Amino acid sequence: MSEFIDGIQRCLTVYGPSYLEGAGRTLLISLVGTFFGCVIGFAVGIVQSIPSAKNDLLWKRIIIAVAKAIMKIYVQVFRGTPMMVQAMFIFYGARMVFDIHMGMWSAAFFIVSINTGAYMAETVRGGILSIDPGQTEGAKAIGMTHFQTMITVILPQAFRNIIPQIGNNFIINIKDTSVLSVISVTELFFVHKSVTGALYLFFESATIAMVIYLTMTLVASALLRMLEDKLDGDSDYDLATTDTLAYTSGLLSYRPKKKTEEELLAKEARL
Repeated sequence: MSEFIDGIQRCLTVYGPSYLEGAGRTLLISLVGTFFGCVIGFAVGIVQSIPSAKNDLLWKRIIIAVAKAIMKIYVQVFRGTPMMVQAMFIFYGARMVFDIHMGMWSAAFFIVSINTGAYMAETVRGGILSIDPGQTEGAKAIGMTHFQTMITVILPQAFRNIIPQIGNNFIINIKDTSVLSVISVTELFFVHKSVTGALYLFFESATIAMVIYLTMTLVASALLRMLEDKLDGDSDYDLATTDTLAYTSGLLSYRPKKKTEEELLAKEARL
């Protein structure tokens, strides 16, 4: 046990700043990748939800069908293959086929973003379908286009429903960035491999990396839970309004006017 503790101390003494730098890069890649992945997911979700009626113009139906087919292929490919394979395919394939030499940061951001976007596309589509269809019908009844309906009516409501999944994807990205070490992205797992290659302290270095990953995911989970609670609002609240008519409605009482003696005599005469 003492050898294990001494090994951990040695790793931290020699490569402590490298572990922290790797953890910082992991967080940055995860944050940027999740953000742009959400943007891609929302865009794909909007395209997938575009209605196509038989009375639409032929060219419009063809464009919508082709766009939906492309989006479906994109989602299926990136959800059905590991990120490690995607990283090698994109990084080395872009260099060999298109002569595009991607840097470490650009490759990491791009790969994590498009991978997250494929998962977020299905999440957004499910969030859109969870909204009452009457919301869409009401928006279109007042003349809104499909894009306006999505941006101003449906997506704001769907966003609240899919926040837990967005947080889940962020936590997954914190861990999955470790596969980017295959294309020499110097994140936390790459630092761990470098330390083991230099000091041959495999178990000790793996323990340090595991603790750092666990700390990042636990903190991210706590912050996301706080965000969800904040969006839920208070459990007890009073309805507030500044409309004076709203205050007075239901409070006015109708008091019938007293009838004069002549009106009463006239009524008795009619009877």
